Amino acid sequence: MPELPEVETTLRGIQPKTEQQTIQQLIIRQPKLRWPVSAVLQQNKVAGLGILKILRRGKYLILQTAKGDILIHLGMSGNLRILPQNTPAQKHDHIDLLLENGYLLRYHDPRRFGAWLWADKAEGGYLQHPLIAKLGPEPLSDDFTADYLQQQIQRRKSSIKTLIMNSQIVVGVGNIYANEALFLSGIHPATLPQPLSPTQFQTLVDNIKKVLTAAIQQGGTTLKDFLTPDGKPGYFEQQLNVYGRAHQPCPVCHTPIEKLTLNQRAAYFCPKCQP
Repeated sequence: MPELPEVETTLRGIQPKTEQQTIQQLIIRQPKLRWPVSAVLQQNKVAGLGILKILRRGKYLILQTAKGDILIHLGMSGNLRILPQNTPAQKHDHIDLLLENGYLLRYHDPRRFGAWLWADKAEGGYLQHPLIAKLGPEPLSDDFTADYLQQQIQRRKSSIKTLIMNSQIVVGVGNIYANEALFLSGIHPATLPQPLSPTQFQTLVDNIKKVLTAAIQQGGTTLKDFLTPDGKPGYFEQQLNVYGRAHQPCPVCHTPIEKLTLNQRAAYFCPKCQP
């Protein structure tokens, strides 16, 4: 957390008051995040640059300028808010990006697992940054197809759930949404990819897209820390079928939901609907 729908929700929330605005100042109260805040940012060398466009790549937000790109990752507990510039900072408000329109973009992160990094345009910008360059296709793009997924994973020995969460195969299918997509597809999370038919791959890809789209429409999922840029929680939690529902009845067949651990992540499934 936050996962792709939460990051996409954040992008859509900050875009109207951030895009096409000039950066007045970058205030960094705590530079020690998952990685140290980039020196270009710590030295406020982005002051005076215009934010040309805001993009999302996987779970990264990219603020594009003429000289380079600011990469933001929300980590486990981060969120971004648009606030008036005179809003007092609170505990865990680590970074403020002040804008010419009188607003600021505030980064709040209690666990400090997020990141603020710089990708210089002369070095290829965000597309060549080591955290971005090897990412797989976006799950909601036309590049993510059943044929692509089958070709990428059919010979691998890991479970299907672990593979669809691998960002070098496809980005942004985090734990919550992997569990939900596999449930809708009737596929046990520990299944190896080899026995799956082309029809099952198609069903899985369709349901990954369906679950992520529905989550974005609901503003993401708030289990603990995530808030949208207007301070509201995401509401997709109310639509979860299996995630976090161990021992509760399956919404389809009423069999108790079971839980196991795959690659150190919790997997929830219905033993009857996902044999």
